[in-house]
Amino acid sequence: MSQNKILIVEDDPNLLTTIKYNLEKDGYDVTTAIDGAEAVETAQRERPDLIILDVMLPKMNGFEVCRILRKEMIVPILMLTAKSEETDKVVGLELGADDYMTKPFSMRELLARVRAMLRRTRMGEVPPAEKKTLLRINDLEIDIARHRASLGGVALEFTPKEFYLLVFLVRNRGLVFNREHLLEKVWGYDYAGDTRTVDVHIRWLRQKIETDPQKPKYLITVRGTGYKLEG
Repeated sequence: MSQNKILIVEDDPNLLTTIKYNLEKDGYDVTTAIDGAEAVETAQRERPDLIILDVMLPKMNGFEVCRILRKEMIVPILMLTAKSEETDKVVGLELGADDYMTKPFSMRELLARVRAMLRRTRMGEVPPAEKKTLLRINDLEIDIARHRASLGGVALEFTPKEFYLLVFLVRNRGLVFNREHLLEKVWGYDYAGDTRTVDVHIRWLRQKIETDPQKPKYLITVRGTGYKLEG
């Protein structure tokens, strides 16, 4: 089995070296970029399995890099930010990042996030015992094996986490899940802090599968608890 290829985009040479060393020690094939323009070029050329992307970069910031790459590929993106403001985190998620980490962070946590993101990317989150790979709810159709979905025959485009979140909820339709449970099951790790990641992904899913996202008929908010999928 080939090594997973990871692209690190970071302009701090010390942090870049540290992350690269730890990822290579963990068995990954690592390539790097030190500015936004180089990041886009390297990602297009190397087609990595995962991108670790800093927000504050020369030439082109991480938000713009994320926006460009998300239009071209479905690679998981983990954004790094040195800021604690909620706005920066939400902007990254809304541009298509799968998750974020705020500096400073431990290498142990970073490696755990990377492992979880890559693990959840394989096979579209399909449990080994689950044979059914074509799911339908009314006019919504999901082809897990081909990583495709359509609504009324019209193809939909999802980021990896949007797709996996939708698959999980469809498989468990009618059941209510809180945000922490969704982070554990879909993102693949315990998450004791901010759960805004889930809210942003739910909002984006609604914009893609609901006729009226303000009055959803599929993705329902259960006040004080979490979310469920009806249909």
